Amino acid sequence: MAKFSENNPLVYTVRNLCKVCYTCVRECPVKAIKIINGQAEVITERCIACGNCVMVCSQNAKVYFRSIDLVKDIIRSEHKAIACIAPSFPAEFIDIPDHKILVGMIRKLGFDVVTEVSFGADLVGKEYVKIFDNPDTGSVITSDCPAIVNYIKYYHPDLVKSLAPISSPAMAMAEVVREKYGQDSKVVFIGPCIAKKAESDCIDEVLTFTELREMFEKENITPDLAEGSDFDPPASGKGAFFPVNHGLLKSVNKFEGIGKGEVITAEGKSKFMEAIRNFEDDILSNQHLELLCCDGCIHGPGMTKRGSQFVKRKKIGEYVTKKLTGLNINDWERDINIFSSISLERSFSQVDQRISEPSREKIEEVLISMGRTSATDMLNCGACGYETCEDHAIAVVEGLAETEMCLPYAIEKLHESINELNNSNRKLADTRKALMQSEKLASMGQVSAGIAHELNNPLGIITLYSSILKDEVDKESQVYEDISIIDEQAERCRNIVGGLLNFARKNQVKLQECNIIDFVEHSIKSLIKPENISVHFMHDLYDPIIKIDTDQMMQVLTNLQRNAVEAMSDGGQLTIELKQKEGKMIINIIDTGVGIPSRNIEKIFTPFFTTKDLGKGTGLGLPLAYGIVKMHKGKISVRSNDNPEKGPTGTMFTISIPHIKE
Repeated sequence: MAKFSENNPLVYTVRNLCKVCYTCVRECPVKAIKIINGQAEVITERCIACGNCVMVCSQNAKVYFRSIDLVKDIIRSEHKAIACIAPSFPAEFIDIPDHKILVGMIRKLGFDVVTEVSFGADLVGKEYVKIFDNPDTGSVITSDCPAIVNYIKYYHPDLVKSLAPISSPAMAMAEVVREKYGQDSKVVFIGPCIAKKAESDCIDEVLTFTELREMFEKENITPDLAEGSDFDPPASGKGAFFPVNHGLLKSVNKFEGIGKGEVITAEGKSKFMEAIRNFEDDILSNQHLELLCCDGCIHGPGMTKRGSQFVKRKKIGEYVTKKLTGLNINDWERDINIFSSISLERSFSQVDQRISEPSREKIEEVLISMGRTSATDMLNCGACGYETCEDHAIAVVEGLAETEMCLPYAIEKLHESINELNNSNRKLADTRKALMQSEKLASMGQVSAGIAHELNNPLGIITLYSSILKDEVDKESQVYEDISIIDEQAERCRNIVGGLLNFARKNQVKLQECNIIDFVEHSIKSLIKPENISVHFMHDLYDPIIKIDTDQMMQVLTNLQRNAVEAMSDGGQLTIELKQKEGKMIINIIDTGVGIPSRNIEKIFTPFFTTKDLGKGTGLGLPLAYGIVKMHKGKISVRSNDNPEKGPTGTMFTISIPHIKE
């Protein structure tokens, strides 16, 4: 029989198929599943080989060791190959109405002998009767289910002494067929159980019913090609009841009961675990336990998914009834007597796989990390595969689980990541706009510098000659007035050219220390405004000292304040706020004016763009302010509303510059 270890596991995960649904964690009775980087790995040394994970995995990511090739080697060998079929076969092969056809198909694979394990169950049943009927025998736990035996050895090692020291039906049958057909025979057990693959060295190999069907398919063996034949002797009796609920009791004419020396049955992962806990706590100390890890062997993990529970039970019943009707009692009793001399004694060793429960402090630490800080936070939804949040936290501390397995926690983290991504996208969009604006201004600056230099000389000449002409004509004449207009417009052109040069020039800021509160108050005092406009200045600074280029920054403030006043032709309120935030000095200039149309927001920092009437603006004020703020390694932004239906109209410019003091 194959030897199983961490390097050659009995049950394992096909990683590329695992979708991390945690179903296997939820269904594993001993939590022998470890989540590693989102993959559900089977912990070989903790696995009791119950096969629950294999049955529930919809992606077929949980699989078990396949023995087909090893069985083929046995068939091809010089040894006699004996197939021992578990009594649950009628529940699997419901598509084959006659068991003789199935036997013929198995023979066609190359087996020399095909027998029923249920004869071994008959022998084992007789041994259990001796225990159940002996008043001096202490309470025992049946040992015919290998997954139950593994569970007790690994997780309740103190109860090993309570396991019935009796071989399983498969082990008993292996001894029988060797006695009958030769000690050098090779025995292959065929049944519904994965755990049988590691049960005992007395069985050479184990095939599940699923594997048997695979062999039939590969060898093209179909019912219509098989020659029907009956099982080889010895024939079995009531042991054929073994695979159904209470099967052991039925085979020995016993009934479940409550009381000293009576037998209690429990099938399925939740029931058998509860029964063992109660047995260990002395609640069931006077009872015998008949336990099956599956809901009866007819639901074993080595079976294909054919037929309902009721159909399977019906098929077993029909087969046993037919079998007992045609059974030759004399031959059966003779064989029982012949093989009763075979030793069915068995011993068990403790293989403690229990993990000490971690400290309360470590459990609380994990719970807090998942946002479980109070009783109301303990959702116990089971999405992680554990029954409670605390069970999950314990598994995390033990290294078996990850905090990300918690669905509410993972969703919360996902929302946080999405918010962070959205914020990053917004910042990236703002940066991209700022970069485009900088590139646009740089290009405009180069063009502006060329235009300004070309215009300076002719404008100087125009101004010079207009001044000479004004000195030579009568000041009361129309000519003098016309020349004055020429001189005035030439001077306006010189101012525009000067603005172009200032915009194009890459000035260096000359930082000097100042009190920003006094600085803003001075800018307000210099502001010319009508009486219907009020000015409010507020700040919450704890450190007003900052280093800025006072001349250039004063140009920025006065420009923004003047624009705000011009936007409130019907009166209003100008508010200037100073704030400190995360190493930044924030200046807000807020007006209650008409607002800036949304279509113009992205254009206001573009040179020569202005919404003012002809002759009242050059369109260079805001681009200059933008450039000065950028030279201070700051940012300038604007929010505005020009639609009264959306709320109060007005505009707010925000300047943010580093709060440099040294």
